[in-house]
Amino acid sequence: MNDQPAQNAYPPAPPTAAGGVSAGAVPAGFPAAQTQFGQTAPTQFAPTGPTGSIRSTGVCILLTVVTFGIYTWVWWYKTHSELKRHSGTGVDGGVALLLAIFVPFVLAYITSSEVGGLYERRGQRKPVGGATGLWYFPGSIILVGPIVWFVKTNGALNAYWRSLGAA
Repeated sequence: MNDQPAQNAYPPAPPTAAGGVSAGAVPAGFPAAQTQFGQTAPTQFAPTGPTGSIRSTGVCILLTVVTFGIYTWVWWYKTHSELKRHSGTGVDGGVALLLAIFVPFVLAYITSSEVGGLYERRGQRKPVGGATGLWYFPGSIILVGPIVWFVKTNGALNAYWRSLGAA
């Protein structure tokens, strides 16, 4: 047996001004990810784009009913445009609109996954993820599934925007 105390194989992450670990930094001693062109890139990043808009869940549901579902296309377009501008990753609004028109059940999985990714990149627990899309499909069989999906996903997105100072 080895009588020496176990040492942490990973060096501590650099502290931020608030005493925590910065979300976008690669701690000293950790290798940076290699891109296809041999450049190094951090393995994690903090989104730096503009903050998105908070959309009231109740108002969105009301608009969806009043417009016979057309508002869902608007919501998906605007939401994915904001997510893409904010994080620089994911599906853009135009592609999201096409998916919303032709295969909305696929977009439900993508949207929840992208919203969860915002939290994950900040080092927080994901309140929603790709599996949340199960509420949309096959959850639509029980009729309330898409509503549960929307309340969870839109609520998580609104909470994220609020945490960045959106009003």
